[in-house]
Amino acid sequence: MPDAERKRVVDRIVDHLDSAGVRHVFGVHGANVEDLYDAISHGSGRVAGVVGKHEFSAGAMAEGYHRASNRLAVVAATSGGGALNLVPALGEAYASGVPLLALIGQPPTSLEGRGAFQDQSGLNGSLNGPALFAAVSRFCARVEKPDEIADLLPRAMHAAERERGPAVLLIPKDVQQALTELEPVDLPVEEEEPGELDGQVLRALESARSGGPTLIVAGSGVVRADARAELAGLAERLGAWVAVEPDAKDVFDNHDPRFVGVAGANGHPSVRRCLDRARTLVLVGTRFPQVARAGLEASLQGTEIVCFDRQAPHAGDEALLETGELRASLRSAVQQLSGEAPATPPHDGLDFLPHERTEGDRIALREVVGTIADAVPDDAVVVSDAGNTGCGVLHFLPAPARGRYLLALGMGGMGFSFGAGIGAAFATGRRTFVLAGDGSFYMHGMEVHTAVEHDLPVTFVIFNNNSHAACKSREELFYDGEHTYNAFRDSDIGAGIAAMFPSIRARTVRTLDELRAFLAGSTTGPSLVSVEMRPDEMPPYLPFVPTDDSTERTSPK
Repeated sequence: MPDAERKRVVDRIVDHLDSAGVRHVFGVHGANVEDLYDAISHGSGRVAGVVGKHEFSAGAMAEGYHRASNRLAVVAATSGGGALNLVPALGEAYASGVPLLALIGQPPTSLEGRGAFQDQSGLNGSLNGPALFAAVSRFCARVEKPDEIADLLPRAMHAAERERGPAVLLIPKDVQQALTELEPVDLPVEEEEPGELDGQVLRALESARSGGPTLIVAGSGVVRADARAELAGLAERLGAWVAVEPDAKDVFDNHDPRFVGVAGANGHPSVRRCLDRARTLVLVGTRFPQVARAGLEASLQGTEIVCFDRQAPHAGDEALLETGELRASLRSAVQQLSGEAPATPPHDGLDFLPHERTEGDRIALREVVGTIADAVPDDAVVVSDAGNTGCGVLHFLPAPARGRYLLALGMGGMGFSFGAGIGAAFATGRRTFVLAGDGSFYMHGMEVHTAVEHDLPVTFVIFNNNSHAACKSREELFYDGEHTYNAFRDSDIGAGIAAMFPSIRARTVRTLDELRAFLAGSTTGPSLVSVEMRPDEMPPYLPFVPTDDSTERTSPK
């Protein structure tokens, strides 16, 4: 074949990603993946390579990109330590059902099993990369020969989308550089049409309409299926209250009268109170994991459960299961539920776990989050980490009405929000708020540099209490509290970032007025504010709640 009709494997990969609508490949450069970046630079120009500071954060960028746009996430990493750094991000995507394609470079095949630097072939006592990555992916394959890319790349992308998780291709450097005449061809994606609901499920829903009340708990599967409108339609047809899982706060309008809050350990007591009254619980796009059902176990007794998901829920052995494609199944339910929709019963409104109020110079978590909420535009993306900061944000900050709220609870890795927020900003071009603690900042906060390099519209808010606060809270509550491993010396993160990156607007604030003024300031690019918080404030988290049922704590002196 003439060279004009033959291309490098990496060129074929980039061309195929381009044709599939991929516009960003996130990763970290390295010797055994540099050919892929070279192909990106010589491609159509529609696919951009984004280099992060760490492979975990690059994976988080790809996941945030998908979560904000529903487009396929793509991450590229080199061999050895770079590939191993990617494992936690793949674990998050695996647990959270994020379709992600990981392209991982490998040493040349001629050196594998011969003491090659960063050998992951599994040959002659080397680390077994295929076995390692197979454990954190829905599909994993080595591209042994150049022509195999025509089959393996479409299969990997199809598996990521269909199986909702990571797909990994391990590609040796010499294979990347080799010429091939074969072009990958997309596999057909079958759209599932609305069909008849399972008869038992339909009868249970009809009974719920007449015998209510009904509570819906919606999960992240609604996001993955792009089924928010269908969820709202089902709630209306059932006259149901709606609660959401912690990582799915934006699947239902948080200001709708039917909304009763977030379910689970750092959610709202109003969910439990509605479940106590409910005759039927309808799970939509969730298997009801522990983080969503904590504190609700007793209320589940005697409640009929209907579940719209591919797999049975983790609670409720007698649950009725509708396993069809979620959006199609919800449409079918709305169409088949006949007659006039019942009115949604009144409820007492959103209820909060105990929390403190700001007193004098003791700035409290709820007021800080409320001040941020007032500054968040309706179309913004909000990303938060797990931990004490995530508890406060999840509990007190409503999801933007026309934006997104992202929280990674699949594995709950600290620092995920920095990469995810950057990926979301690339996906939407809209103002993105990254809300994270100082512990998360120390892990992956240098991704601020990536936001600076690309002049992204990201506002980083660091909740600085000079500690790993969630761990410190547990020490105080569950152990003697006389010693802590989790308190740090004081630091001034805002001033540090301002000194490191002169182009970014950054400062440290100590009062709500200072925070309000900073957030009101205009900027088109990135900004960072570090809020000085108290290390002794307990977050709104069910295991930390005192035995009384008050909604306010008395601030310790």
